[in-house]
Amino acid sequence: MARVALLLGGNEGDMKRTLQTAQRLINERVGAVMRCSHRYQSEAWGFQSVHPFTNQALEISTDLSPIEVLDALQQIENELGRNRAAEQIEKAATGARYTSRPIDIDIIFYGNEVVDEARLQIPHPLLAERLFALQPLVEIMRSFTHPVTGLSVGEMFEAHRKSETEPTE
Repeated sequence: MARVALLLGGNEGDMKRTLQTAQRLINERVGAVMRCSHRYQSEAWGFQSVHPFTNQALEISTDLSPIEVLDALQQIENELGRNRAAEQIEKAATGARYTSRPIDIDIIFYGNEVVDEARLQIPHPLLAERLFALQPLVEIMRSFTHPVTGLSVGEMFEAHRKSETEPTE
């Protein structure tokens, strides 16, 4: 069984209900939910939105492969209203890299495995840049060590917070 860290988030619709439903479906189809963070709100990252995002981290235990986990999570996203085709149209129209969405489920860690494929990169390549991901993750996996950087989630979280509070010249 693999220990997998997921980040759930979105900024459209009833986020409390969406995250609860996503957690239930993950538990039923992907793996047992072992730990769950509180929900955190943050501003949109990488684009402008009047609607804040709500994020939550889960730790699950699964016997599915990383690609099987990805496929199951994308099916859950679709069922909960995510429309990647519409997102692509909006991104093309605005030039933004990201857009609002009802749900997004990212695989942050899959045990200590490193996956670098066209469809999937694990550990998540932008984790260290995203306080909105580190904040809920540190709550449930503070001492987990990133298999590439060797830093714990807690160390990454503190480094990110420190970099935001240091004065610039």
